[in-house]
This record gives sequence, structure tokens and C-alpha cells, in this order.
Amino acid sequence: MDAPPTDTTLALSRGVFLDRDTVDRDDLDLGSLHAAVPQLTLHGHSPAERTTERLRDVEVVITNKVRLDETNLQAASGLRLVCISATGTNNVDLAAARAAGIAVCNVPGYATAAVVEHVFAVVLALTRRLEEYTGAVRAGRWQQADSFALLDFPVRELAGKVFGIVGLGDLGHGVAKIAEAFGMQVLVAQRPGTEDTRPGRLPLDELLAKADVLTLHTPLTPQTRGLIGARELALMKPDALLINAARGGIVDEAALADALRAGRLGGAAVDVLTEEPPVRGNPLLDFQSPRLIVTPHVAWASREARQRVIDEVAANIEAFRQGVERNRVA
Repeated sequence: MDAPPTDTTLALSRGVFLDRDTVDRDDLDLGSLHAAVPQLTLHGHSPAERTTERLRDVEVVITNKVRLDETNLQAASGLRLVCISATGTNNVDLAAARAAGIAVCNVPGYATAAVVEHVFAVVLALTRRLEEYTGAVRAGRWQQADSFALLDFPVRELAGKVFGIVGLGDLGHGVAKIAEAFGMQVLVAQRPGTEDTRPGRLPLDELLAKADVLTLHTPLTPQTRGLIGARELALMKPDALLINAARGGIVDEAALADALRAGRLGGAAVDVLTEEPPVRGNPLLDFQSPRLIVTPHVAWASREARQRVIDEVAANIEAFRQGVERNRVA
């Protein structure tokens, strides 16, 4: 719960956005940020060797993915507030920030609608075999058919199928609502790495065996790293779909490529990889198939969501100025 305001208003005039290009490509209104931090310097990207220098003489830093570690946080003597323009906080050393007396805020829930829409866009693309059928039309196969419809690629309905969710936060609740609207049965996994005995939660192995669609919405933690590997994939139905719009590293990518290549899984859609961008390659990029959809970490990236995160960061800054704890993670 947000704390009540104090009588102290902090002066926060100097700030820096370390990686503005990860959120805005000149299609957003940054007016709320400039109003919150009058002397705001914008950098498209900030290489690691420039980060400490760019934290000098600022009171507020905004970062999406630039890493802030103990070294550069301790060197930023005037820094009062770190604003993460995202939900995940793994790029900021929260313990070091606390030790240095630096507050840290994030932005939860800003991209729920965008991610939910992306999940069902890829689920429908895979179940309706859109790539195969549009490719067949482009190749002239419909034009040459002896019937009014091509039935070369069997499609399935979502109604009546089992929709499995790992991670029932804002995103998990969002996809559950839409799955129910499609007439699917929603099942939820127990929280990984915990003794989760809440009613209605299933052990992961049991959920894997039941799910026709499995979607991941859990953060990357020591408990979830490698959560879906070769053993877990072998437990899934051979025509099941796996959707990962959470974090790279939750799924063993080599094992997933192997399962798809061997026909042990119906299909997969992945919006995140262990290394982003994948400059050193990735097993999923080596497997070219209409049963696999790989997108470049854009499930969250609707213009509306990106504008929302900008305005939420500005609101976090203004709340901190007024002495109100808003979206504080450290």
C-alpha cells in the first residue's frame, strides 16, 4: 500500500535516461518525464563503460535494461532515485541501492493487455495453421485445388481444451480471463520452488500432462531457471503448444528445439531468449518450421504500453518528490 505523503518535497531537477531507445523511437510523448525532471538528459543507449560517467551529478536515473551494479551506484554520490522503465528488476543491484540509500521503483502491470493479446495471437496462429495456409495460397495451391477449401493442414478449436498457466500474476490472470472466454479449462501450476498448497493449484508435472496450451508468466529466478527442460517437455502431450512470453532461461532452448524437431510437441511460440539480442546464435533460430514462432521480445511493446510506462515512471518520480512510496522495490 502506498504510504501517506510527508511535508517534505524533494528537489529533483537533474536526471538521465540511460536507454531511451529501448522504449521510445520518437513515437511517444515524453512531456510527463520532462515535467518531472526539468534537466533530463536522454541517451539512446549506454554502454557499460559509459554508465558510471552518466550517473555523475544526477539525482534521478531511468533505466530499462542498463545494468546498475554496486560499483556505479556507490560512485553516484548525488543519486537519490532509480526508476526502472519496466517490471523486472534484475538489472539493478537492489541490495547495493539500499546500502547506498538510493530508492528504486519499477512499473508493474503496464503491458498486461499487450502481452495477453500477443499470447493469443500466437496461440491462434499455431492452432489455425496460419503460416501454412497463407503460404499455400501464395504458392498457388488454392488456385489449383479441385475443391472450394484446402484441408491440407488440420486445425483445432480452443473451446474445451486445457489452458495451463505457470505464474498467476497480472499476466496470468489476464490470459486466464481470455482463455475462459474461448471456452477453455484453465489450470494453474503451483508456484515453482515452494510448498504451494493453495486450492486449485496443480504440481507442475501434473499440469504438463494435462495442458493443451502451456503459457509461462513467471519471473526468471533461481527456482524458475531451466524450469521447462527435456524431462518436462517429454511429459507434455505430443500436440500441445508451449508459449514463453516471460523470460529467456525459463525454457531449455536446445531441448525445445529437439522436441519440435522430433515431433514430440505440437508447436511453440517464444518471444524471449536467454541472450538478447542473440548475437551468438540460438538453437531455436536454427530450427525453421511453421510450428515455431520466434518474435524479438515485442509482446509488451504496443505503443499504448510504451506510453503507459513513460507516464508511470514520471508518476513514480513525482511521488518520490512528494515523499510518497509508489512502486518501491528498494
